[in-house]
Amino acid sequence: MKNIIYFLLAVSALGQDSNTVILDETAVKNLRLETVVAEERDFERTVFAVGRVEEIPGNRYSVSSRISGRAIEVNAFMGEQVTEGQVLVRVESRQPGNPPPTIELRAPHDGLITASHVLKGQPVEPDKDLLDISDRSELWVVAQIPEQMAAGIGKGTSARIHFPALGGEPVTAELLRFGVQANRDAGSVEGVFQVPNEDGRLLPGMRAEFEIVVDTRPGVLAIPETAVQGDPASRVVFVRDFDLPNAFDRVPVVLGEKGGGWVEVQEGLFPGDEVVTRGSYSLGFVGGASGMSLKEALDAAHGHEHNEDGSEMTAEQKAEHDHEDGDHDDHAEASSAPGWVLWFAISASIAALVFAQLWWNSQRKEA
Repeated sequence: MKNIIYFLLAVSALGQDSNTVILDETAVKNLRLETVVAEERDFERTVFAVGRVEEIPGNRYSVSSRISGRAIEVNAFMGEQVTEGQVLVRVESRQPGNPPPTIELRAPHDGLITASHVLKGQPVEPDKDLLDISDRSELWVVAQIPEQMAAGIGKGTSARIHFPALGGEPVTAELLRFGVQANRDAGSVEGVFQVPNEDGRLLPGMRAEFEIVVDTRPGVLAIPETAVQGDPASRVVFVRDFDLPNAFDRVPVVLGEKGGGWVEVQEGLFPGDEVVTRGSYSLGFVGGASGMSLKEALDAAHGHEHNEDGSEMTAEQKAEHDHEDGDHDDHAEASSAPGWVLWFAISASIAALVFAQLWWNSQRKEA
């Protein structure tokens, strides 16, 4: 009884263009449909921003000589990783001696050689930097936050940071501090986040995309943004039918706020509805082209006949349907005839038409 009521309600709104898309197994595989269950979740209101990766200023180091002389040994070059205390350069002093006295220049910290200004045999002076070292185990990621969206963002605010050059899952970090001044041209303020970089894949200058969490509300019914179709005035989603296999209902929805790739659903769905995410756009163009009607799908699902509108047959309708099937079978048997008779009838009809056309043409000429 419950299924009957459900389908009567479902088909009552169907006009010439059905709101139910019924597919076969092949169509489902070709569209590569994926679904997500609509559920209540902690909903985040977020602010989107872009930015760049930068070195932490306090993590830069320089290697220089305290005496004048000549570099007689260079053990590290740009792009190499060094450890604290490692001998990088040996400098021969200009003071007299046999051999002349030498000193060792060691790495002041673990890090990456980012610049080299010394070659073996090159003169060395105390006022010249020989090597630059950067500790990149942690880096700053600086977001350009639009000024009109900065309200509600403060120290400790969480953000998900995605690096397009690296792909993969976003990194979660907290706002360390704001920049020292706003960007007048861009109308933004800088927000500084600090992230780990143990594998060294992050590089200064890389683009970063931020989802800064401004507010969190619990118990909000939400679905992925990719499930939503239609124009801004009439948003719809496709929901997997509870009873029919490979059937999807086009359901109008009223949406609320967006955040974190999800959108709030205020009207139209219930928790547990299974909405189409991947392939939902394609479903809007399939319509009734799948070759299967609502009646055929219900017949296959329930194992018995239904009316053309999908409703259950009454006892009287079933008896009338069986009687019509019997009449059709009787007519088919009565009308059966040998093949040559059919061909003769067809040939005679064609000859009569040709003769009539010729006679009509001759009458027109005489007139």
